[in-house]
Parts: sequence; C-alpha cells; structure tokens
Amino acid sequence: MKVKTSITLSEDLLKVIDVCAKQRKNRSDFIEAAVRAFIGQMMREEQNARDLEIINRQADHLNKEAVDVLAYQSVP
Repeated sequence: MKVKTSITLSEDLLKVIDVCAKQRKNRSDFIEAAVRAFIGQMMREEQNARDLEIINRQADHLNKEAVDVLAYQSVP
C-alpha cells in the first residue's frame, strides 16, 4: 500500500531527480527506488561491520589455525 507524503528538497537536487526519473514512470517511483537502494546499502554496511567485528574478535584463533594448516602443507 502506498501512502502519500510530502518532502522538501533543494531545487538543484529536484532537477537532477527529474532528469533521472524519465527512465522510470515518475518522480515518486524514482525516489522510492533510490531510498530503497540507500536503505539496502546501509543495511549491508551494518552487516559488514558486524561481520568484521566477529572476524576481529576471532583473529588470533583464525591466525593460529591458518599457521597450523600451512605447517601441514609445507614440504620438509
């Protein structure tokens, strides 16, 4: 369900949106797609930050495991 809302944008941004919106049905569809893409990017960045935190917390263990694996692969 779509809900009508009102936002205020700078004139220069609105001009760019209107140019880009020609590829879509209308300005609203363009803005909705842009907001969805931005939210998706924010969510991915948040997930990446959480993943990096987990990796950093486990770094010592992962490094020891990597050294152990490399030791098995080395030829005497």
